[in-house]
Amino acid sequence: MIDLKDAFEKAVAESKQLSSKPDNETLLSLYSLYKQATEGDINTQNTPGMFDFVAKAKYDAWLKLQGMAADVAMQLYINLVATLKGG
Repeated sequence: MIDLKDAFEKAVAESKQLSSKPDNETLLSLYSLYKQATEGDINTQNTPGMFDFVAKAKYDAWLKLQGMAADVAMQLYINLVATLKGG
């Protein structure tokens, strides 16, 4: 049986080869789940400036996952990529 970390790494690679680019909300989900899975809870108190809309959206998306276990974030990421691939 493939272990979770291997499946996660495979999903990360597959996410870069999707046939079409996901919408912005989905991209934020992929980003935040990846960060939570690989780095854990957000590790900075320096919030992006209010006019840096992309950085602020990424920060907020990751912050919403505060407290989520890495293995849960990995599984959700895997599931999301599978959905995007049509699987």
